[in-house]
Amino acid sequence: MHAQPTIQSVIEKVNNWGRWGPDDELGTLNYITPHKRVQAARLVRRGTTFSLSLPLDRFGLQPPMDRRLNPQHIMLTSGSDLLAGTQPGMKGGYGYADDMIVMALQAATHWNALAHMFYDYHMYNNRHCSLVSSEGAAKNSIVVASSPIVSRAILLDIPRVLNIPWLPEDHYITVEEIEHTLSRQGITIEPGDILLFRTGHMTRFLSSGEWNEYTYTNAPGPCLEVLPWLHENQVAAVASDTWAFEAVPSTTPLWLPIHAVGMVYMGLMIGENFLLDEWANDCALDGIYEAFICAGPIPFSRAVGAPVNPIVTK
Repeated sequence: MHAQPTIQSVIEKVNNWGRWGPDDELGTLNYITPHKRVQAARLVRRGTTFSLSLPLDRFGLQPPMDRRLNPQHIMLTSGSDLLAGTQPGMKGGYGYADDMIVMALQAATHWNALAHMFYDYHMYNNRHCSLVSSEGAAKNSIVVASSPIVSRAILLDIPRVLNIPWLPEDHYITVEEIEHTLSRQGITIEPGDILLFRTGHMTRFLSSGEWNEYTYTNAPGPCLEVLPWLHENQVAAVASDTWAFEAVPSTTPLWLPIHAVGMVYMGLMIGENFLLDEWANDCALDGIYEAFICAGPIPFSRAVGAPVNPIVTK
């Protein structure tokens, strides 16, 4: 791999602070216009849908004792309570069930809000980190992204192009590889697209049935040089089937530089832990690597990330 750019040089190329005004909180989601959504809806031909979300349960991908708690499903009342006669006012077999979930908002398939990352004490659009306190994010929270993420999705199935089941942990995805994959798949990037990277990393762990070495370990993904390319092509959002989206370890001294530069300066929406295999298999069968996507996060007030059940329709 050729020499990587410096953090500062990439910041200078991709900085979107003020581009959409001083009050903007959407960042690159501004590329998704109403016209873009109409165009994307016209991609639906078969009406076949694919969920890109992992199941939300306690057997998830987070390691034991981590602060990002896997979803814990708790029944508040159930059929057992009805049988025991402990549901007030319920008689003759008429009853109900209620439940709740306790989880870290970024424990499974999720979007990161632009309040998720700071660099030099600031987040997107020159907002100070103090705006994210123990009460949550006063600006750049996930709520602003709850409705705009409806667009054209493009799948980059890199391991399939390379004829391997998954990329090795030390694989750095470059601009050259992205363009080669797009060419092989016969697809062209357009402003407002959502680009989904399949590395096969999640496939590898799902096939083993063991998540212990998945999170916070080395993983394939894009390297820093990809950010200017995403900027030039006006990509609205990105996501992948890995825990960090970007390559780990980094090609720079800074840990997770795409998070730092992409989210803070570019305002790039980043999704992680997307389950892409079923959709990818269908794309391989019909040769169509684009689809209509609806992927709004759950609008938790003042949150810096939230689970999402992305649905692509072909």
